[in-house]
Amino acid sequence: MTVSVLALRVAALEAEVAQMKEQLAQTAKPSSDWLDDIFGAFDNDPIYEEAMRLGREYRESLRPKDTRKRTQANGSSSKKKAAKKRRG
Repeated sequence: MTVSVLALRVAALEAEVAQMKEQLAQTAKPSSDWLDDIFGAFDNDPIYEEAMRLGREYRESLRPKDTRKRTQANGSSSKKKAAKKRRG
């Protein structure tokens, strides 16, 4: 290839890169904040509320069940009582 052919190809590539940069700059700027567009879209929607309730119930059903004994109302547990008996 001759120098003039290479110069023409480089000029064409530079023009194409400039065009691509311009397109990228235009698409990179959002027209508005996406959150503003969707905020409140489901406000007071009974179907959405039902879907959220069902999803919450499903997630809670996946949680492991607590197999430990619950502490008594005064905050003592059976382990604490057993330790007191041994001491005394």
